Amino acid sequence: MTAPVGRRERKKAATRQALADTALNLFLEHGYDHVTIRDIAEAVDVSTTTLLKYFATKEALVFDEDTEQEAALVSAVRDRPEGQSIPQALCAHIKHVRISADGSDARFAAFVRLVNTTPALGEYAHRMWMRHEDALACAIAEATGSRPDDYRCAALAHFALESSAFAQRADDPERAVDTAFALLEHGWGGECHELGGNFTGRDT
Repeated sequence: MTAPVGRRERKKAATRQALADTALNLFLEHGYDHVTIRDIAEAVDVSTTTLLKYFATKEALVFDEDTEQEAALVSAVRDRPEGQSIPQALCAHIKHVRISADGSDARFAAFVRLVNTTPALGEYAHRMWMRHEDALACAIAEATGSRPDDYRCAALAHFALESSAFAQRADDPERAVDTAFALLEHGWGGECHELGGNFTGRDT
């Protein structure tokens, strides 16, 4: 049974959410570089010291889903459909969460444009994304019955995550991701089949 959340915890969560929401609204309206931490704190009626207890940097105000991102990556490996290889599962997941923005969601599209056109946010987002490398490598090792220090698992995790940045520099991001994962799964020229064969994590 889940323990009830106390009033203090609810208030802290509400303040954190208010800070993140207000920051994004101000960034979208005025531009990231034209909004200060003080502006955001004043808009929420808290001190800058209080804001910095919740978010250590200005960039962090834009990205508040670090734990959820890691859990989703691990789940993409562990909970993939029967018969789907790990590279295929990661390819589909990364295209869904990092490349294919829902065009019907104007606010999300504006958020993506903000990140893509603000170097500080783009760099921060990439660093945050790559922090999940170790957790993803462990999930791949577990799913394939490999040793935790298997370099193949670490390499697949690293280059799978890096494919997002590679794709975002391409004219056709989805095609770029598909191409990157085809190479990861089959090797150059389709001659190296270790990932395609062994990294399903299931007997075939």
